[in-house]
Amino acid sequence: MRWVLHFALFYWNPSPGVLMEPLVLLLMALVGLRLLAMREQRVRIALLGEHLARHQIEKLMQSVVQGSLRALGEADLERQASIWSMLESTQAELSQQVSALALAFANVPELDARISKLPLALPYATRWWPTLCIDARKLISLHAHALLQAVQADPGVSPKSRAFTFMAELFLFQHTCHWFCRSRLVASARLMARHQTAYAQVLASVAAPTRQAYQALLA
Repeated sequence: MRWVLHFALFYWNPSPGVLMEPLVLLLMALVGLRLLAMREQRVRIALLGEHLARHQIEKLMQSVVQGSLRALGEADLERQASIWSMLESTQAELSQQVSALALAFANVPELDARISKLPLALPYATRWWPTLCIDARKLISLHAHALLQAVQADPGVSPKSRAFTFMAELFLFQHTCHWFCRSRLVASARLMARHQTAYAQVLASVAAPTRQAYQALLA
C-alpha cells in the first residue's frame, strides 16, 4: 500500500483547500479496495488449500470428469459399461474424501467460514455485513451429503444418469470452493470456462433435495 500513498502525494494539488482531481481519487480508492480484496482472498485460498492438501479431491475430480466424458463418447456398449463400473469406485472414494473435508472444515471459526452473497469481492464484506453471508461449513457439509447420496443412488438408476447427477453435484461443490476463495461472479465464470456449464444449469441438474437445501442456505 506504500506506493498508493506515494501516488497520492504526487498528485496532491498544492493550492490551499483544493484536493486532487476526482477521477484520480476514485482510481486510488478502487486500487486500494482491489489490493485489500486480493489480500483477503490470499488468506482464504491458503485456508481452503490447507484442508484440500490433506486429500486427493482435485485429482479424483479430474478422473471422474474425464472418465464420464470418455464413457459418454464410447460407442461400444460393453466397453462403456466397463468404464462406468470402474468409475463407481472413484466416485465412492471422492465422496468419502469430501466428507472428510467437511468434517475437518467444520472446525474453522464461523467468522473465517463466511461467504459474501455479494456478486463481487469487497474487502472484509463478511465482517461488515454478516447478514449477507453464507456459512461455508454448512455448504461443504451439504455437498458431502449430496455426493454420498449420488453414490448410493437406487440400483435401478442407469449408470449414465447416476454419473450425470454426480458430476452436477461435483460442479456445484467446486463452485462453492471458488466462491469461498474469490467471489460468486468469479466462481460462475470459472465453472463456464472449465466445464462449459452455467451455474444455473448445474443447479437445475443436481438432485432435488440438494437444490432445495442449497437454496434454503442461500436465502
